[in-house]
Amino acid sequence: MADTNPSKPPSLYAAREPIFPKKVFGKFRRLKWVIMAVTLGIYYLTPWIRWDRGPNLPDQAVLVDLGARRFFFFWIEIWPHEFYFVAGLLVMAGLGLFLFTSALGRVWCGYACPQTVWTDLFILVERWIEGDRNARLRLHRQKKWDLRKLRLRLTKWVTWILIGLATGGAWVFYFTDAPTLARDLMMMNAHPIAYTTIAILTATTFFFGGIAREQVCTYACPWPRIQAAMIDEDTLIVGYREWRGEPRKHSEAVKAGEPQGDCIDCMACVNVCPVGIDIRDGQQLECITCALCIDACDDMMDKIGKPRGLIDYMALTDEARERAGETPKPILSHILRPRTMLYTGLWSLVGVLLVFALFIRPDIEMTVAPVRNPIFVTLADGSIRNTYEVRLLNKHGDDRPFRLTVTGDPAVRLQLEGTPYDTVTVPADATKLQRVYLVAAPSARAARVEHSDIRLWVEDTSNGDRAHKDTVFNGKDQ
Repeated sequence: MADTNPSKPPSLYAAREPIFPKKVFGKFRRLKWVIMAVTLGIYYLTPWIRWDRGPNLPDQAVLVDLGARRFFFFWIEIWPHEFYFVAGLLVMAGLGLFLFTSALGRVWCGYACPQTVWTDLFILVERWIEGDRNARLRLHRQKKWDLRKLRLRLTKWVTWILIGLATGGAWVFYFTDAPTLARDLMMMNAHPIAYTTIAILTATTFFFGGIAREQVCTYACPWPRIQAAMIDEDTLIVGYREWRGEPRKHSEAVKAGEPQGDCIDCMACVNVCPVGIDIRDGQQLECITCALCIDACDDMMDKIGKPRGLIDYMALTDEARERAGETPKPILSHILRPRTMLYTGLWSLVGVLLVFALFIRPDIEMTVAPVRNPIFVTLADGSIRNTYEVRLLNKHGDDRPFRLTVTGDPAVRLQLEGTPYDTVTVPADATKLQRVYLVAAPSARAARVEHSDIRLWVEDTSNGDRAHKDTVFNGKDQ
């Protein structure tokens, strides 16, 4: 019985009604199966792909090496100071999301979002074990826990846990060598962080995909609230042709003798909806645009001999045209419009800039940090010496000899700590911190003025590549 106490404030949260989507067949359902297979295949298999980078580098194709603070993606290697590449990819992902949403609504949510993909997988397992919608409803409404219900639920939950375990396991494989970690996990020799991460991801996958499901999309995800700013009257979204479907079979208008619409109120569209809404009520925040209601309605229209498309992808601008008996605009006119073309242009521009930056980045780099304590040292012969911490970066797959030189004042000479030569060997794909001394004779201009601009050069003597950094030489202000 509903609570009718007027003094009690209304609840802002509705208790979840379990949803048991019915199995459906159709082109959109097949498309979702394909996308689920591809995305899950990429996620689970990518850490096992090998990529030969030489004897001194990891051979995992995709690896986030936190220890070395680098990201490997096939032939591309991203260093910490090159995080702008990752930022650029995030910008492209955001622009791509804006593009697809402005053209096709929440198509990302309905087909490729991880929450959707894993929920689809969990529902598939649930259907295999407990049966289709009616069987699952009967099992849910069965209050008594007999051996059959206990067996079915335990089988389902154990399968979900195994899927969550594989999900967490695949995630940690992206951060270290997959075969080595897999062996360590099996031998119970892996780092506790690996076990903790797998346990957390197993639990969250089980909860999000098996228990929370549509509530994650409705309450936790911010995108349903943002999408309203991304769509307009030309966006293709899943909608109900009310002017063709109404009045329904059981409505008052039909009882009064008016002609009946194509909708027979079979509830097929509601029964297959993974978020449990009725698309005939109009656009709703919960709708993820998965289009399964289209497949269900088209199947029903075929059975009763009515034209397909009572529920379909459509734009608001087509509604007035169709109500007036006119032909809707071509699909391409909805997709290729100024807004989507602007997003496409920005997305392409960022992509081109990233590719350009990737090809022009040097294979050797250096950073120079003057030692400030003390700013300079006066030697016994009156010469002025400055000290610098120079970090040399070798992006090659083998050790390279780097020669350091200085320009700006011919009287300034360079010395390297630990060696009488001007050349040091930098290990393959690594950095080397080298202390460098610059010494100016008493007669040199750099020794007699407070600040002098100089330039430190590094040269890879094996191929002639060069890099430089400008810095300052501190002398006596005379």
